[in-house]
Amino acid sequence: MEITMTLNGHSINIDTDTNTSLLEMLRKENLMSVKCGCEKGICGACTVLLDGKAVPSCLVPSPVANNASVETLEGFIESDDYKDIISGFEQAGIKLCGFCNAGKIFAAYELLNKKNKPEKEEIIQMTKSFPCSCTEPSQLANGILFALANRHRRKALKKSRL
Repeated sequence: MEITMTLNGHSINIDTDTNTSLLEMLRKENLMSVKCGCEKGICGACTVLLDGKAVPSCLVPSPVANNASVETLEGFIESDDYKDIISGFEQAGIKLCGFCNAGKIFAAYELLNKKNKPEKEEIIQMTKSFPCSCTEPSQLANGILFALANRHRRKALKKSRL
């Protein structure tokens, strides 16, 4: 079956099988930020943005992406949101291992979009499902709080220039 989708900002057509996961389809497109981890939707390694929402691509059948927008880290790294998040992670001393990047970065993105002022404990609860030990929960929460501050600064600066 052929599906049409927007992938990292570009409209494309992809031949896929109805039994193929979005993860498998994206890996066949050489998008290496989408990792195959637990294949149960828990580890976050295969996380992508599907119509702006962070989802585990291992659990999404590829036909669901038909007429949808999918963004992987390869596309997301061009955004101001990514820069805010990575800068926040750096401020917190976070060094991601490479395997869990998509899960933690897209979890931060979702939190930044859902909450204007999340509490540290709330962030820890929302991100505790990621089993990767490269970042401890409190450090990840600090990184997300720094990212939120970076976003507020960037938006205030942009507003002041208008």
